[in-house]
Amino acid sequence: MQQLWEQGGAWLKPGYTPPARSSPHKAAAGQDHPSSCGPRGTEPPGTDNQDLQPTLGPCISNANGDVYLCTFNSLKSFDDPEPIFSAYRFCVLESRWGGSRRREGTGTARTLRTSVSVEGRGRESSALGSGRHGTSASCIHRAPGALDHVVLGNEEWNPWEGDEKNELVASQQRYEANLQMIKNARSHLEQTSLRVQIWGKAAIGLYLWEHIFGGHLQPPDVTAQWREGSQKAGKTYFSFITGPSVVPGYFSVEAENVVLVLNGREKAKIAYATQWLHYAQTLIQTHKIQHVVVVLLGNEQCNNEWIQPYLKRHGGFVNLLFVTYDYALVNEEDIFQWPLGVATYRNFPVVEPSWSMLHDPRSYLCNFLGTVYKNSSRETLMEILKQDGLDKLCWIAAREQWQPQETNESFKNYQDALLQSDLTLCPVGINTECYRIYEACSYGSLPVIEDVMTPGDCGNSSMYHSAPLQLLKTMGAPFIFIKSWKELPAVLEKEKKMSLQEKIQRRKKLIEWYRNFKAWMRQKFISTLEKSFLPSDKG
Repeated sequence: MQQLWEQGGAWLKPGYTPPARSSPHKAAAGQDHPSSCGPRGTEPPGTDNQDLQPTLGPCISNANGDVYLCTFNSLKSFDDPEPIFSAYRFCVLESRWGGSRRREGTGTARTLRTSVSVEGRGRESSALGSGRHGTSASCIHRAPGALDHVVLGNEEWNPWEGDEKNELVASQQRYEANLQMIKNARSHLEQTSLRVQIWGKAAIGLYLWEHIFGGHLQPPDVTAQWREGSQKAGKTYFSFITGPSVVPGYFSVEAENVVLVLNGREKAKIAYATQWLHYAQTLIQTHKIQHVVVVLLGNEQCNNEWIQPYLKRHGGFVNLLFVTYDYALVNEEDIFQWPLGVATYRNFPVVEPSWSMLHDPRSYLCNFLGTVYKNSSRETLMEILKQDGLDKLCWIAAREQWQPQETNESFKNYQDALLQSDLTLCPVGINTECYRIYEACSYGSLPVIEDVMTPGDCGNSSMYHSAPLQLLKTMGAPFIFIKSWKELPAVLEKEKKMSLQEKIQRRKKLIEWYRNFKAWMRQKFISTLEKSFLPSDKG
């Protein structure tokens, strides 16, 4: 980040030559009193006024009126809309005018200013300014503590001369005390700033970054070997890396806090995931990183015992675990449920609602495009749809075998079906939760969910008692939940009687809920990390 220096209230870029300073005896009327930390600075000549935009907060003085604390609310750069740092500035006023200390024919005021930026990107500087009758004329950069011979304008001033000696000693003491205050403030602010690097080694990492965080990746090409992005949220600066070139030991570890996104669905994926965990453990042992968080695409039957020994509660090093599906060990302390999200491994996009998506009538009452497994409830669903010609009212495309990769044509058909259907049917598979639920929400097509538990170890946890889909239910998902597909004909009959206006309002409600759900998950993720890794403020 480029260093910024203050000169007479103006923010200057490196290499900028300030205009010649007028004599301190010709200070313009109406200049700020040195007891003020000053207004927002003006841009140097020839610079874009959008480049640097500091915003100054209020000043606070002590009982003597000679110590001032200003808070810069934000300083934005042209390249990054997020505030890139805040700063404290202490202004110490040393006034010497009037009375017996007034020099004949002129009055002088000395202003000592010290500024510091946080997050380790700035450095301390002090400046001595000269003005008339308490008006600061300018500031010059000097090393901390230096109060030796200085030339200000055309006036030569020796701080150890005569009757000013005692006052300057007191000024030096005040300067040193305030410098210590600045160091303490910087130390506190550095403690309240968290840097987190996310290693995306499973497709749900893209759902976290692009869909929940709303982040971007460069390059945009989804087939790129290396992709990265960054953003600041709350007190935390996040960076994200993903791609085949992200290999243990062959990339820069840029934060002491790491979020590792892993796939734990099957044995081969687990073997790969453990390699990353061992690498993270080595970094912990060599003090390269301090904390590890795992976001885990869990097993669809919640068989996640393999991760337990790595958790800190069991003697491991993983501080926090966010895991998909209704994992019974979710406790909201160090184990949290995480949404499955959309199928980013099939490049399902971030969908921005359009006017037509919300308002246009849709051609189909419902849709189901998916695999029909033998002896499953999906076979029952197909049979019911064929009764009374209901399949003619819905977009149905069943297949007998699961296809992990979509063709361009099949993917477009799927998106069109979501966009053109009022309802999306979501029968259970290996687990009740499926990508289709979140993808339907993206297009405003209301999910109709088969609300039954599937075989395995998933179920209620100590925190939730509404499995399956306890996370979505807890967040008030406005879905249609049915226990049997035999209820579907009544649902579709009711759907036929709904007006377009009623459907429009329902779409808006669904899309708004999904937007809020993602925002809530983002905030929960950030606040959990900050609460766990930032030192608590004892006041």
